[in-house]
Amino acid sequence: MKILHLDSSILGDNSASRQLTAEAVAHLRASHADAHVDYRDLAATPLTHLSGAVLGGSESELGEAIISEFLAADVVVVGAPMYNFGVPSQLKAWIDRICVAGRTFKYTENGPTGLAGGKKVIIVSSRGGAYIGGGEAYDHQETHLTTLFGFLGITDVTIVRAEGLAMGDEARAKAFDTARGTIAAQAV
Repeated sequence: MKILHLDSSILGDNSASRQLTAEAVAHLRASHADAHVDYRDLAATPLTHLSGAVLGGSESELGEAIISEFLAADVVVVGAPMYNFGVPSQLKAWIDRICVAGRTFKYTENGPTGLAGGKKVIIVSSRGGAYIGGGEAYDHQETHLTTLFGFLGITDVTIVRAEGLAMGDEARAKAFDTARGTIAAQAV
């Protein structure tokens, strides 16, 4: 099994999403001792943002490395904290590198078709507030990611959600317990 582990939080050791992605990967490795993990820290080593030069292929070696490791993965674990109702710009820069017509999706006479199916994606979502049960209109994080991966043909998407992290110690502890329960329930 090949696992691609992505972190995008700018909070380093204080990051809830980093802690939970590490736990998710450890859970996967416990079930698959021979698993190979590729790790990419998008905050520590950020990708440049999409530009005409990037689209024109001036970073073709890096772009090929990014898309190749994504396509080779059986499981992708994405650390996705919510910043200002969306994903970090570092994660968005990675997304822009994997959305490549002819590689991860194609256009047909019936509309776009995903080409990157057959893999599992685990989105580790962390957020200070609570957006389930009334705040969904503000969620441009989980909805963005599930829509994106669906567009690429990936239908096996699990969200490990830790929300309400900034709403007091009790809410934070409950959020971690809920997230850890989702991790423990994963069978891959």
